[in-house]
Amino acid sequence: MRNRTLSLSIVLVLVLVTAVSAFVLLNKSTKKDKIYFEADSSKNYSVVPTQQREILNDQISNQRRNLITETVKKVSPAVVGISVTEIRQYRDPMYSFFEDDPFWRNFFGGRTIPQEVKMLGSGTIISPDGYILTNDHVAGNGNKITVTLTNGKHLEAKKVGTDPASDICLLKIDGNNLPYIPLGNSDDVLIGEWVIALGNPMGLFEINDQPTVTVGVISATGMNLDPVNNRYYLGMIQTDAAINSGNSGGPLVNSVGELIAMNTLIYTAGSSGSIGLGFAIPINKVKRIVEELRKSGTIDRNFWVGMSVQTIDDGIADYYKLASSKGVIVTHIDANSPAAKAGIDVGDIITEVEGFKITNEQSITGIFQEFRTGQTISLKIIREKENLIKKMKLERAKK
Repeated sequence: MRNRTLSLSIVLVLVLVTAVSAFVLLNKSTKKDKIYFEADSSKNYSVVPTQQREILNDQISNQRRNLITETVKKVSPAVVGISVTEIRQYRDPMYSFFEDDPFWRNFFGGRTIPQEVKMLGSGTIISPDGYILTNDHVAGNGNKITVTLTNGKHLEAKKVGTDPASDICLLKIDGNNLPYIPLGNSDDVLIGEWVIALGNPMGLFEINDQPTVTVGVISATGMNLDPVNNRYYLGMIQTDAAINSGNSGGPLVNSVGELIAMNTLIYTAGSSGSIGLGFAIPINKVKRIVEELRKSGTIDRNFWVGMSVQTIDDGIADYYKLASSKGVIVTHIDANSPAAKAGIDVGDIITEVEGFKITNEQSITGIFQEFRTGQTISLKIIREKENLIKKMKLERAKK
């Protein structure tokens, strides 16, 4: 009887071990579907478990070796310097002397001369097999991209895909078991919490193969900025951690070493460096973009809307007795277009699209970059002083 009980116990233990192993393997196979690794406080991806943040943040101002210094030590090996060589076409300077003369204009033909332009930026390794996150304005047009690691190695990087509209670029280097930074949750950031910016400002990474580190706080979230060179910056995270030329594409991490945003641009107010107004792309937006870039190399926004709009000025606001001049007014609807099918009429005032507040024509153009072909979106409109919600399906553009 005793032997039978012992045998039964052994069998139960083996069943339990098998079940646990199956769960772990299933969990691992699921995670392989993504190129990046999300932060998990139950594993050693973060410097400390997330639930200890409040206690450890209190120690930052009281100890020399603290949460910030330990986080910097942990994440620095996954920060890279990026050197980009881009071929740009410039007009032949001789042509300017004869451009008004038809004979010489035909002779020179308005020819252009290719020239190499070298640029520097930053990047973050987001997976152990070498995927690197950076900005499109850093490497999107690069003909040759070289990545410098903190161990001094220089590696050629392949451009997996790039998206000018969101200013996000995905690179790949060859390697295994590379250091990487786990991706956090940018929806969970707190205004005022500590953050760390790392990168290659002014090319300083090349001096000692180490990123420059600056520390600050989250100043604001959900910042919708004006577009720059047809790049649209919505929902940006603002920080006072110093960001300078060359920091673009580098990581903004929270105090426990999770990547919460990608440093992208600064306001300088006419100066040549940081004045404490830096902006970073939230990592939750980046997650979606990089997965699409990995699969297809581009983002499918080949849809049409079929309407024209105009920014609301004070005159329009007074005429329609609007409480605010924010929004756009519909000035034209194409027949049988997605806008027409959604029931939108000329004269409707569009104030929100999928929760994004509309301020002018530029903002609605940028907001539509957030969506994909085939997606159905909600538009909040005002029609004859009545608030309405319209649903629009973004149909593939006609050839």
